[in-house]
Amino acid sequence: MLKKWEDLPDFMRVESVRPYWESLNRKRGQLVLKRAFDLSASLILTILLAVPMLVITVCIKLDSEGPVFYRQERVTAYGRHFRIHKFRTMVANADKIGTAVTVENDRRITRVGNRLRKLRLDELPQVFDVIQGTMSFVGTRPEAVKYVERYKPEMYATLLMPAGITSEASIRYKNEDELLNAADDVDEVYVTRVLPEKMRWNLQSVLDFRFSKDLMTLIRTVFAVLGKDYE
Repeated sequence: MLKKWEDLPDFMRVESVRPYWESLNRKRGQLVLKRAFDLSASLILTILLAVPMLVITVCIKLDSEGPVFYRQERVTAYGRHFRIHKFRTMVANADKIGTAVTVENDRRITRVGNRLRKLRLDELPQVFDVIQGTMSFVGTRPEAVKYVERYKPEMYATLLMPAGITSEASIRYKNEDELLNAADDVDEVYVTRVLPEKMRWNLQSVLDFRFSKDLMTLIRTVFAVLGKDYE
């Protein structure tokens, strides 16, 4: 739940974050409803998705060597680090032979991984992170540690709530790998051009937070996966 202002980590207790905290502080009931939904829905989905996830597990193991899950360290609420659950879509140790973000036609992506990514099925195991409370169904996508270290102070406001499986920013930047495809320095372009634009949506979502808006974002995510484009 939302911490008191004086209990926030020092790096978050800055004036540019305060308006976002004050906005969320007035909506504590909405935050309780959000967590109740996250917990109940993730438990139900874990049961419903057990067989599909088992099938995906077998496909991954047959397709390439390496673990089934990708457990990169990410950052969630209040700057806590956690190891995200995702189905592995790249070759083993992909983060050691390339950047933390992917580009179009990235050679590290496996055959099965390419199909999982197109339908966002690689993110199904994140229901485990939602159960644990390190993630929510809707919220700012969890960034790799090295990108969070380059946040501007206002961006820390996105850490007032758990990271999310989907968000308005991720819907509108669902093809960000295509945007990065022509970049000579992918990490630098991501931090200086893509991340600020995504953060514009993320920060606005914090200010506008309502549980009903979360539900609408989930609905838009479904349509986005099916091919609808949002601007």
